[in-house]
Amino acid sequence: MYKLIIFDFDGTLADSAKWFANELNPLARRFGFRQVSEAEIDHLRGLGTREIMKYMRVPPWKLPAIGAHLKARMAEDAGQIPLFPGAKPLLRKLACTGTRLGVVSSNAEDNVRRILGDEASALIEHWECGASLLGKRSRFRRMVKKAGVSCAETLCIGDEARDIEAAKAAGLPCAAVTWGYNKAEFLASCRPNWMFQTPEEIAERLAA
Repeated sequence: MYKLIIFDFDGTLADSAKWFANELNPLARRFGFRQVSEAEIDHLRGLGTREIMKYMRVPPWKLPAIGAHLKARMAEDAGQIPLFPGAKPLLRKLACTGTRLGVVSSNAEDNVRRILGDEASALIEHWECGASLLGKRSRFRRMVKKAGVSCAETLCIGDEARDIEAAKAAGLPCAAVTWGYNKAEFLASCRPNWMFQTPEEIAERLAA
């Protein structure tokens, strides 16, 4: 059905939610925005990126510095961050069908490759990492152009509303996974083309 499948990384392939939750308040103290409780973190899972920034009082001009700090911290802790069960078999199964795979992430490519490991990284043909928090649309378009496929032949898969919004803005079909950062009901309200409950379901539906 699709010649190119583009994955988000954190929250889609990598189970980094706990790591980010632990980093959030130290990050808030360092960059001077609002700290949150565990209950508030759960509340944030039902909000979009701009709403989260407003809730936490994060000035947009601080985002590049915040992003750079997070990437550096993840480089230190990459060995502690696991992939979701089923992520590697999913990539292998899709690749075996001849589907080309890409990753578009706000994370650094070195971090993504380390967490994926050599075997899974070798299955990824196209990389667009280091995207700004709201800058995935242009990365999607660039990857599709590089791959030489049409928009209709491409599927973007992510776990956040911003992934869905960016894919739609780029004119691409999109899918949401329910095991990541945003809550399933919130993702459904964004109306992706697909909703997946497990990596195995993706393989079953898309690698047929």
